[in-house]
Amino acid sequence: MKITAAIFDMDGTLVDSLMLWDVLWSAFGERYLNDKTFLPEREDDKRVRTLTLADAMELIHNNYSIGENGKELLELANNIMIDFYSNSVELKEGVREFLEYLGKNGVKMCIASATAPELLDIALKHCDIEKYFLNVFSCGAIGKGKDKPDVFLMAQEFLGTETCETWVFEDSLTAIETAVKIGMPTVGIYDRYNFGQEKIKEISNEYIAEGETLLKLIG
Repeated sequence: MKITAAIFDMDGTLVDSLMLWDVLWSAFGERYLNDKTFLPEREDDKRVRTLTLADAMELIHNNYSIGENGKELLELANNIMIDFYSNSVELKEGVREFLEYLGKNGVKMCIASATAPELLDIALKHCDIEKYFLNVFSCGAIGKGKDKPDVFLMAQEFLGTETCETWVFEDSLTAIETAVKIGMPTVGIYDRYNFGQEKIKEISNEYIAEGETLLKLIG
């Protein structure tokens, strides 16, 4: 793979954190429905993972009549997430070594994530990987999710690299589909909490399967 720059997703790609959605659903169910087993419908569960958190909470409020409004859910979700990213989140296996390898080989790197900017900062500091990234781009700050290309295009513009040499590292099918549409090469990454693995494997230029790590890409 010819790589000049890398745009990394955070959750499910660099850090093992997608179980947090199940924590949120359980908290919402316990507080509002007296039911810790609450889960949204499959399509809604898929969709919220690529929306901004504010939009995701509006969707859950509107579709399930939970909470007074989306802002109330957003406040609860933020509190849960701050605690998780401050104290519990961990890097996926092989990530630190892979970032070190790219850095030593002059590859420019940044983050493009649907996670809120303040949570990204907390996670990067907790995992001690902020030094590898030149900038952090959040869908929350832009106001558009990864079903739109804006966050990837902003990251590429900042990096100043050719599209064909700017690789997107993602675990989300929606995000990978968006990157493919704008001509960016992709690395699809398996995560046990995510959807559409077969399709991700099919359309990605490279695929990190269950049991593999990013170190596969460098031998």
